[in-house]
Amino acid sequence: MSEGKVGEHWADFLLVTEEAALAAIPQIGRGDKNAADQAAVDGMHHAFKHLPLSARVVIGEGEMDEAPMLFIGEELGRGGLRCDIAVDPLEGTGLTAAAQGGAMTVLSAGPAGSLLHAPDIYMEKICAGPAAAGKLRIDAPLKENVLALARALGRKPSELTAAVLDRSRHVSAIEDLRKLGVSVRLLSAGDVGPAVATCLPGGGVDLVVGTGGAPEGVIAACAVRALGGAFCARMRPESDEERGRLREMFGEDAERALQLEDIVRSEDVVFAATSVTDSAAGPGPRRQGGGVWLSSLAIAGGRVRFVRRFAALEEV
Repeated sequence: MSEGKVGEHWADFLLVTEEAALAAIPQIGRGDKNAADQAAVDGMHHAFKHLPLSARVVIGEGEMDEAPMLFIGEELGRGGLRCDIAVDPLEGTGLTAAAQGGAMTVLSAGPAGSLLHAPDIYMEKICAGPAAAGKLRIDAPLKENVLALARALGRKPSELTAAVLDRSRHVSAIEDLRKLGVSVRLLSAGDVGPAVATCLPGGGVDLVVGTGGAPEGVIAACAVRALGGAFCARMRPESDEERGRLREMFGEDAERALQLEDIVRSEDVVFAATSVTDSAAGPGPRRQGGGVWLSSLAIAGGRVRFVRRFAALEEV
């Protein structure tokens, strides 16, 4: 295989999310989200040892003094094409612990220097599919963005579905969406899957809005960039300490409106995810005989691949 493009290695990255999911399976429904997260971290870190790339973590489990593995700046892989990776070993730790839908192991990758090194603070986001590319603005009123999306899709606002994290900070936005007739899907956790779903035919979500984690925003933006969707954002620090750290990293205009190209600076990107419970990547694990069926999603080079793989029981 050529080492020229990160996207050519989509199958290698998929093996990483699969191993993380296999490690997390025993924690489904066990009520311990920390144990579920740690299992996925361990599985993902182990899988990276076999990756035929030189991968640098730009978004991971935290700084070196906060995380023993998958820490920001860690070099992974056994050598080859240099790339940036952004990982969420288990999107939906609480969902896994409660055996609820929406949990998956996730990573995104791009050429070295291509992914925004977003700190672990809040990011205001708005995301939609390819029809809305170039038509949404993070600094525009929500009503204006909804109407722009409706026009782009040739539909009425009442025919749209928006996904929003169910948080008190979103009460006003939820009310505004419903006044426009938009159907609102409230998320208990995890906005990466719904963001990706906006770009998938039959994904069931037309719009994702609201404030969530900046690292998750970068991970989702890779999938959106690969599929030509719409994604714009703005950092939302909550304290003087966060604001100061943000300005140290990005300068005085650190809270400016960010376009998709500011977040993901290459079209040569990969998004890979494996379901731990039913998610945008497909059905959750299904045990059969001596093993389990895994469902995964890989996006690279403008192509979407849904992959099913049977893993032997000794791998679980």
